[in-house]
Amino acid sequence: MNWPLEAFLSFLAAGAFGVIFNTPRRTLISCGLVGMSGWLIYRTFFLVFEDSVQASFAGAFVVSIVAHLLAKKFRMPMIIFSIAGIIPLVPGSKAYNAMRNIVEHNYLEAIAFASEALMISGAVAMGLVFAEVLMQLFFKRQAKRIQRKMGLTQE
Repeated sequence: MNWPLEAFLSFLAAGAFGVIFNTPRRTLISCGLVGMSGWLIYRTFFLVFEDSVQASFAGAFVVSIVAHLLAKKFRMPMIIFSIAGIIPLVPGSKAYNAMRNIVEHNYLEAIAFASEALMISGAVAMGLVFAEVLMQLFFKRQAKRIQRKMGLTQE
């Protein structure tokens, strides 16, 4: 496996989709970095656990966390970074192979590919949601801490 090449290609893919989705120019490099970080986490988990579903969950989780942090930094919606960031994690080849096998009347292979594509898609969605919940709890707790320091709460 060629880590630098994969990092560059995932950065390029996420950045290119940032261009397609018309994100602001000043965030394109950040969109690429979000996609690259998600892909590298995915590859690391895939090499360790050899399960693309778990690896997709971990990659999407990292994408969401980094997207939240960059959204705070740039004062922009998180979706700008997360949509471009999850592009490298989308199971397009699995869905394509499922459709190809349906057309070729290989239904058992099609079911295997389709079920894996569905599980990976679900793992990506769950990773995004879990990180969202975690970040909301973190930001709420941080806001309460700041309010207590400033004496704004009625405790």
